[in-house]
Amino acid sequence: MKALVLSGGSGARLRPISHSMPKQLIPVANRPVLEYVIDDIRRLGVTDIAIVVGSWATQIQQALGDGSRFGVHLTYLRQDLPLGLADALRRAGPFLGDDDFVMYLGDNVLREGVAEIAEEFRRTRPAAQLVVHKVADPRAYGVAEVDADGRVLRLVEKPERPRSDLAVVGVYFFTSAIHASVAAIEPSARGELEITDAIQRLVADGAPVRAREYTGFWRDVGEIEHVLDCNRRLLEDLRHRVTGTVEGGAELRGPVVVEDGARVVRSRVTGPAVIGAGTLVEDAEIGPGTAVGRGCLLRSTSLADSVVLDGASISFAGPFARSVIGRSATVGPAGARAGGRAAHRLVVGDHAGVEVAARPDGAG
Repeated sequence: MKALVLSGGSGARLRPISHSMPKQLIPVANRPVLEYVIDDIRRLGVTDIAIVVGSWATQIQQALGDGSRFGVHLTYLRQDLPLGLADALRRAGPFLGDDDFVMYLGDNVLREGVAEIAEEFRRTRPAAQLVVHKVADPRAYGVAEVDADGRVLRLVEKPERPRSDLAVVGVYFFTSAIHASVAAIEPSARGELEITDAIQRLVADGAPVRAREYTGFWRDVGEIEHVLDCNRRLLEDLRHRVTGTVEGGAELRGPVVVEDGARVVRSRVTGPAVIGAGTLVEDAEIGPGTAVGRGCLLRSTSLADSVVLDGASISFAGPFARSVIGRSATVGPAGARAGGRAAHRLVVGDHAGVEVAARPDGAG
């Protein structure tokens, strides 16, 4: 089996963060989303992986390299225009050949993985096997109508009146039968080759198409709230580890990772939380669900349930919650001291500067 990872989306709903980095490289629990995708694929025993990239090709290739550090081999395929998932699959035809394969959207996080579903596909080998997940409002998703035996009866994209609550997750298993189906479909009203149309054609032609429900944690990182949800849930897997320095009466509560060269001084860090290599946390309070990247400065601030990217600086301001601070961004006081203590929520892009009211106590 081979793997195809799609990583060409623009991430418009993640701006300003996605102005300067692809959404698939946004870190959750201090690791890019794409690394979780590759880890999950490798656990299936699949090591030959093609990644479809668009305008962010250079950044993605620099981040992942040839795949050797993950124990896989990566091939990069270019999709210059976002012409649909089925178009990306079509471009990967020479790489995939006649092999079975898993197609994985590069902005999806499935915390518990899909090993059992992959094993079922290998054993039964339907033309396509979808991974589905029950959602409260299916209207924003591709929806699978499935019989009691797991056979897909119909696939509908973003239905106004859903007849099922099973949303199609961004992981698909295919045999080579999908290639003829992709070749036979026409662009949709939005000008794209839709993978739902290709799968629906398999269904219409009588090919076996099955669905298997995934019941674990699933998010795509298409929105800031989803990034924060993923970050908090993946941090729950942390094991306490301190290879940096904790000094000056600093206190660590719960599972906290303090990486090499990081310093926690006169501060309290409540896990799950991770403090990246070379970061200084001084006179600060870091709450649960927080991932701080490498080379950051957090001084006289309070932060919880947030993501701070590499090189960012937050000083004498806050408290903050449910925030995302971009690479090398700075957040500092505007000068006047404020009396309130309500938590601010910020989304700050890379290299930006923000001034907010200073903390009333000037300390952590």
